[in-house]
Amino acid sequence: MEHPETTTARKPFTVQYLFSSELGAADRLVPRWIVLRALGLIYCSAFVSLLFQIRGLIGPAGILPAARYLEAVAQSFGPWHRLWFAPTLLWFGGGSHTLMAMCWVGLAASLLLTGNVWPRAMLAICFVCFLSFVGAAQDFSGYQSDGMLLEAGFLALFFAPPGLRPGLGYDHPPSRASLFLLQWEWFRIYFESGLVKLLSGDMQWRQLTAMDEYYQNGPLPTWIGWYIQHLPHRFHWATAFATLAMELVIVWMLFLPRRWRIVCFLIVTPWELGVIFTANYTFLNYLVLTLGFLLLDDRCFRRWIKPRDDIKPRSGPLSGLALAFNIVLLCLVGYVTTVQLMAMVFGRLPLPMQPVTMLEPFRIANQYGLFAVMTRGRYEIEFQGSRDGQVWIPYPFRFKPQALNQAPGIYAPYQPRFDWNLWFASLGSWQQNPLVPRTEQRLLANDPDVLALFAANPFRDSPPRQVRAVLWQYWFTSLEEKRATGDWWTRRLLGVYAPVLERDAAGGVTIVAMPDELPVHE
Repeated sequence: MEHPETTTARKPFTVQYLFSSELGAADRLVPRWIVLRALGLIYCSAFVSLLFQIRGLIGPAGILPAARYLEAVAQSFGPWHRLWFAPTLLWFGGGSHTLMAMCWVGLAASLLLTGNVWPRAMLAICFVCFLSFVGAAQDFSGYQSDGMLLEAGFLALFFAPPGLRPGLGYDHPPSRASLFLLQWEWFRIYFESGLVKLLSGDMQWRQLTAMDEYYQNGPLPTWIGWYIQHLPHRFHWATAFATLAMELVIVWMLFLPRRWRIVCFLIVTPWELGVIFTANYTFLNYLVLTLGFLLLDDRCFRRWIKPRDDIKPRSGPLSGLALAFNIVLLCLVGYVTTVQLMAMVFGRLPLPMQPVTMLEPFRIANQYGLFAVMTRGRYEIEFQGSRDGQVWIPYPFRFKPQALNQAPGIYAPYQPRFDWNLWFASLGSWQQNPLVPRTEQRLLANDPDVLALFAANPFRDSPPRQVRAVLWQYWFTSLEEKRATGDWWTRRLLGVYAPVLERDAAGGVTIVAMPDELPVHE
């Protein structure tokens, strides 16, 4: 008996062949099952992390309240345009109970998706709940990883089998268009990241020194990264070269015959595992690792699963309408992502750009580019409170480097968005990052939701009279320093980062000092 991959190749290349499940990729059932289960777990990690943070981030008394943001959007746009500009369920209410309910519903749906219960419906619920957060979270949702998850989650709606308990979905194989667009997302994450490294002109990539301090300077290092950082320069030179080779060359194996795709999978999978253990990039690398399984087919798993030859794909009474719907949306995503990739290489193109603008708020057709320019130092913002303006006590973080003798942890796929944003804020000014003075204001009020973002409250009895944010520069200790002191970090104070705020007698907040003139980052 011939394998499905050889028999389907003879079928006519038609619209039905690309978009219909009847002529779908019947040899990708196991990879689809793996990807959908893993996608459920990734959604689960996203909603679990939000359960512990969302009120402090965008709650009514949070750092950047969603309700206040949506009010500003409503004043700037009409009643219908505002829904498109900020697609979120929080238009119906942004209170703490609504935020928590949204996270709990998304978490329940992600667990059911992981258990292969009504996957299409659960994917839709997960997508809507996560998009509702992203659409109202402002600075706390500006990560490429959020777009990656929303794009993959949206495409998975067309990739997943229908039914309450579909199993492997023998009678509804994935459409070839949805399979390709998920593979296309995987390819673009790598290839576009390689392109931006070259197009940025960053000499660290051109001289292959980009990895020399990479493990130290990333958002949330790990203790494994500390040890890797101390390997010889030739190792870091080799990994910089290998990164460019993988992103710009090796991923093209996706478009080659089967054996080359398997070789590609065997290269990129260990690489992603290495990234996961040496840096905390939340669910980003887990998602890329997951999409890599689409390089494989059912023949790779024949030891664990028996093929069924008695199943024939079937269609329902609405197949024509569903097919048209699939064609429009998938072609739209394919067009936008292709135009964005071409624009990176050729600049502005004489092509219709309205579809790009139209899909932008939904983050389902994105342009990627990781580590275009490597940071040249590690800077950390620390919040401190004082009762007298003389003795300053730091607020301890949950995840960020702070105590010199505390080993960097491994937290991914959990995403501490507050800690992440402070890393980005440290690379710019406080005027560009209003979340810093806003956090100071909430600390002056001893707001419990914002304090929950920290490991502890050093002012339990009553709030401090003054709060400030200072900037440190951190380095990994050397091997000798680590043996002598047990410290993982060494640091130097650069100065006050943001305005020093004080509670006045009337309960208001005043500025008592402006920040120092900090040295310019290299």
